[in-house]
Amino acid sequence: MPRARYKSLVDNLAADIRAGRLLPGSRLPTHRQLACEQGLALVTASRVYAQLQTMGLVSGETGRGTFVRDPSLSPGLGIDQKQVAVGMADLNFNYPALPEQADLLRSALRQLAASGDLDALLRYQPHAGRAHERACVARHLAARGLMVSAGQVLIVNGAQQGLAVTLMALLKPGDVIAADAVTYSGFKVLAEALHLEIVAIPVLAHGPDLTALAKLCERRRVRAVYSMPTLHNPLGWVMDTAQRSQLVEIARRHDLLLIEDAAYAFLVEDAPPPLASLAPERTVHVCGLSKSVATGLRVGFISAPLDQVPALERIIRATTWNTPGVLTAIACQWLADGTVMQLEEQKRQDAQTRQGIAAQVLQGLGVCSHPASYFLWLPLVEDARAEPIVAALQREQVAVSSAEPFAITRHVPQALRLALGSVDLTTLRTALEKVKWVVEAHT
Repeated sequence: MPRARYKSLVDNLAADIRAGRLLPGSRLPTHRQLACEQGLALVTASRVYAQLQTMGLVSGETGRGTFVRDPSLSPGLGIDQKQVAVGMADLNFNYPALPEQADLLRSALRQLAASGDLDALLRYQPHAGRAHERACVARHLAARGLMVSAGQVLIVNGAQQGLAVTLMALLKPGDVIAADAVTYSGFKVLAEALHLEIVAIPVLAHGPDLTALAKLCERRRVRAVYSMPTLHNPLGWVMDTAQRSQLVEIARRHDLLLIEDAAYAFLVEDAPPPLASLAPERTVHVCGLSKSVATGLRVGFISAPLDQVPALERIIRATTWNTPGVLTAIACQWLADGTVMQLEEQKRQDAQTRQGIAAQVLQGLGVCSHPASYFLWLPLVEDARAEPIVAALQREQVAVSSAEPFAITRHVPQALRLALGSVDLTTLRTALEKVKWVVEAHT
C-alpha cells in the first residue's frame, strides 16, 4: 500500500473520531474486515489500527475488538491530576486530610524553630538519613510488626521514590518482574520507564493466583515480585497468613526478590505479619507518610536486608542525595510523639465512614473494596465500557479513573477505580450518586 494512502486512511479515521462521526465506544471493523473493505494487506490494516492506538484514539482488546476512545480523555483516562478542573469532584486521587492537620504543622514548625539544631537541617544530610532518624523509623516499623535495625532503614522522598530507588538499585533493564494483573498505577509507570518486563499474576477474589505465579516461575526467569499484601490498591484485598507463607515459599524456591508496598497498610488493624518479617533475607519493604499524614509531607521509608542497603543508598545519592532535613525532622518528631499514630487512627475511622457511604449509595453494583480503605473497584457488567462512563462523569463534574492505568495485561478490565479520600463527605455522597446514575444509564 503506498505510504500516502496508508497515511490518508489513518488521517480520515482520526478525523472521524475527533469530529464525533465515530462515537466513543463504537466497535470498529476487525483487522481482517478493514483489510477487505479497503483492499489492504492484513498487516497494513493492523498497522493502521496500531497508529490510531498510538495517537490515543482507539483501544484494542484481545478477543473483543478495536474500540473508539473518547478524544477528550487522555490515555490515562483521568489518572493525570492536571485534568481535575476547579469545581470537579476528584475521585481520581487520594489526598486524605483532617481539619486539624494545619494546626499540627504550625505547632511542629514552632517546636522546630525553638530547637537548637536548625543549622544542621540546612546542610546535606546522610543519604539514608541521620542515625537517630533511622532509629526512630525502625521503632515505628516495629509497632507495625516489622523488626528491623536502624541500619536496615533508608529515608526517602515518599513511598513512590522508595519504589523507584528499589527498582533502580536492585533490578536492571530487561529483568522480569511479576505483579498482580491489576496493580498500583505508579508502579506500572516506573517499571515501564526503567524498561523492566512486567508479567501478570492472575487475580482471584481474595488475592493473587499464587499457583499461577509458581507455574510462571517455572517457565520464565522471574527476578522479582511486586506485592501489596496489606492493602491492595485498587482491589482492596488483604492477603491472609497462608497466602503470604505460600508467596514466601515460591520466592525462596525460585530465588525471587520481594518488593512489598505498604503505602496503605496503616488502614488495616490486626493485619497478618508483613512479608518482610516472614522473608527478611529477600524482602524490601516500602511505606511512607503521604496517606497516613499528608501528601505534602514527602517522607517515605525503605527497609531492606543489610547487604542491599549500599546499593539502595547509592541510588538515593545519585538521584536526590537525601530527603529535605526540615521535612524529615518534622516527620520523625511526629513519629516519636504519637502524632502519626493518632492521625492513622483518625484516618481509619474516616475511611470506614466513607466506605459506609459508598456501600449505601452504590448498593447492587458489585463493588470490590476493604471496609477501611480510601478506594474501591467497580467492575462493569458484560458489554459495558468504561470510557463512555468516564467521559459522561467528567461532564457531570466528577473525575474518576478507568481500569487502564492499573492493568498490566493486554486485555483491560472494564471497571472504574474510585478514590474516596479527597472530597468532603457531602460532596462524596453527591459524586457517588452521579456515579451510580451514569453507570446504570450505560448498562
